[in-house]
Amino acid sequence: MSLVAFVQAALGAITIAFSYIFFTHALKNKDSMSNVGWASLSGVGFIANFFDTLGIGSFAPTTAMFKFFKLVPDRLFPGTLNVSMTIPVVIEALLFITIIEVEPITLITMIAASAIGAVMGAGIVAKLPERKIQMGMGISLLIVAFVFLAGLLKIMPVGGSAIGLTGGALIAGIIGNLILGALMTIGIGLYAPCMALVYALGMSPKVAFPIMMASCAFLMPAASIKFVKESAYDIKASIAITFAGSIGVLIAAYIVKELPLETLKWMVVCIIIYTAITMLRSAMKKADTNISA
Repeated sequence: MSLVAFVQAALGAITIAFSYIFFTHALKNKDSMSNVGWASLSGVGFIANFFDTLGIGSFAPTTAMFKFFKLVPDRLFPGTLNVSMTIPVVIEALLFITIIEVEPITLITMIAASAIGAVMGAGIVAKLPERKIQMGMGISLLIVAFVFLAGLLKIMPVGGSAIGLTGGALIAGIIGNLILGALMTIGIGLYAPCMALVYALGMSPKVAFPIMMASCAFLMPAASIKFVKESAYDIKASIAITFAGSIGVLIAAYIVKELPLETLKWMVVCIIIYTAITMLRSAMKKADTNISA
């Protein structure tokens, strides 16, 4: 069995384990589901994962839609984002691992680093109070906005042609993905920062897709299992987004061949900044309330 085939088999195994835990917990707690409509939540899942497959990322747009339409309580954002996007991202990863060649050692070590970081981070984030989650997400989203702007303004390194890393560059990639895995548990999407990391290390821009998607595909089941066990997620939103998002991924991968993403990326930057400011304002209001009390 090749290393890539091993990665695919391992991904399938961990996804089956996650699915069993997720759907078993959801069925046992179905009476606690929110009153938000299935159609609204499914629409969010389809849109977010459709564009996620094209490299836009899903966490920031989903957070914005959650916030704007008041679909999910702020304190459940991190858990819901991770749990609901896990299976759609696994589908993405399996597709891109097959399509784009990456040096196996680089792929496997960066995936493992992100999963370890996510497990370390999720155990802490699931127990954080709402204000700290809002502050963490607001700051994280501003970081993502900066990364997007750097790329759009041609400030970010454009990468090279390598499909793998060695020596110090490989160590830097492993450490970088470890940190990104942990940050993902507070709602910061891994895609944009991982793209920046891959470019900065001199790799081909195309290689970012299998690395970032496979990293998310492995770290998200690991982190999401913790969120599920802590009941720190919205059950109804997670179910709706899982199914609708999976459909969005398949349509984006097999039907849409080319899409003018430059304009969409500028839109995403605006959404990210708006959401970050909204989160930080909400956190500051809670701080003011606590001081007054």
